[in-house]
Amino acid sequence: MSALARAARRERAHAATRAAILQAARRVAARDGARDLSLRGVAAEAGFAPAALYGYFRGKDELLLALAADDLAALAHAVRAAAKTAPAPARLEAAATAGLEALAHSDAIAAVQSALADIGSDPESERHFNGRLIAALTALAAATGRPADTPQSRADVMLLAAALAGLALFLRSGRLAALGFQEAQILSRLCERFS
Repeated sequence: MSALARAARRERAHAATRAAILQAARRVAARDGARDLSLRGVAAEAGFAPAALYGYFRGKDELLLALAADDLAALAHAVRAAAKTAPAPARLEAAATAGLEALAHSDAIAAVQSALADIGSDPESERHFNGRLIAALTALAAATGRPADTPQSRADVMLLAAALAGLALFLRSGRLAALGFQEAQILSRLCERFS
């Protein structure tokens, strides 16, 4: 076997192990909450020694950032798919609904704020996360039907994304219903503002 083939095989094995660790981390996060994720717990779930995880992730924050980046990719895909299948007048509301659903069910995205503050030592992880975030914002911008080619239009997309993230927080905490609002009601008003 050539050196190139061996390197490719090692790379595939590394990627497969990394994916298995991420799957184990997702199970632990679903069971215990992403905020309480620990490398020791993930290692036990994946069947590895805790020290083995450091060959793939520098720490809990980097692992959490990777989970959130995956969730952002899924969110961008859901937003694009919803916008693509909805008729033009309902495109933004369908995309916003899909985005809200993804945000409301992603414990990793909800918990990633502290990891972003602490990850400064690993620009690669942050670049990966930011790339996924930009893809999600781009999908949301496309769903508005307006080009995001000016600072004002890009700010509008950020406001829309922030509103969806805030709405997801209200949904996750049960506060939306406690305040007497329904998800569809708020989404409809939000989409009126950004249509």
